[in-house]
Amino acid sequence: MRILMITMSLFSIMSCTHAQIQPESFALETVADGIYVHHGQHLDIDTGYQGDICNISFIIGSKGVAVIDSGGSLKVGEQLHAAIRKVTSLPVLYVINTHVHPDHIYGNAAFLSTAAGEAKPEFVGHEKLGHAMDLRREQYSKLNKRFLHDDAKGSELVKPTLAVKDTMELDLGDRVLVLTAHPPAHTNTDLTVLDRKTSTLFAGDLLFITRTPVVEADIKGLIAEIIKLKASPAQQVVPGHGPVTKDWKTALSNAERYLSVLLSDVRANIKRNISMEKTMDTAAESERDKWQLFEIANRRNVNTIYPMLEWE
Repeated sequence: MRILMITMSLFSIMSCTHAQIQPESFALETVADGIYVHHGQHLDIDTGYQGDICNISFIIGSKGVAVIDSGGSLKVGEQLHAAIRKVTSLPVLYVINTHVHPDHIYGNAAFLSTAAGEAKPEFVGHEKLGHAMDLRREQYSKLNKRFLHDDAKGSELVKPTLAVKDTMELDLGDRVLVLTAHPPAHTNTDLTVLDRKTSTLFAGDLLFITRTPVVEADIKGLIAEIIKLKASPAQQVVPGHGPVTKDWKTALSNAERYLSVLLSDVRANIKRNISMEKTMDTAAESERDKWQLFEIANRRNVNTIYPMLEWE
């Protein structure tokens, strides 16, 4: 694998309202033939969030390009778009979102502007993604203004024009992407993408590596989907957060272990009538040294799953 540093002038690619932003670097990792990944930083939403914390990727076929997640702001999306143009002049045919979380979707707006005569891409997501975006629009807008400040300008939600109910195949020319919609797990809008040509699986946030896994929708569903992913024909996996890996079954097992310990500990505390607040201090403690951002992410996970598990 190799790292490319794509240096671009944001003045040349942004509207005049963004012209004051200085040129900066945008690192790409080439992980397979025609596949590029930009790695966001391991920053928490409350402690340094700047819209660039997840993996965002693009795949080049003979007909055009597919983007997989677009970043957390128009700024990051424009950096990604400019980086694509440094690599290929082929049109962006698809912008695929792996789920609804803001760090993955707000760069979509950067792909609404196209070259003269070039059609806008299809925006692709889980069949529930559009509705989820509508429900969260106001909340996410406030979050963007609070944390991104000027970078929040122009970061508008762009809903899917193609919805995936079960599976869907997208032909980029000489390579086919297989999209799979998952039941509630990390969120209720999870989508994975498999590039058949290179057997590269884009797992979205069904897989975290290094960074503490996050549960929003259903911890039991997330464990079940992680187990199912172990049967994938993938040769390598791009997680939603963390390094690309060929040892992906170990990575899935690590995430499964953490989530299983968390589930077991929370269930046990509920049975013993230990409060959610006290459970936040002790649940999955054996996993603490194995993950980044454990303290804050694990407490949030307890806050999410404890009320759900009380009703089992």
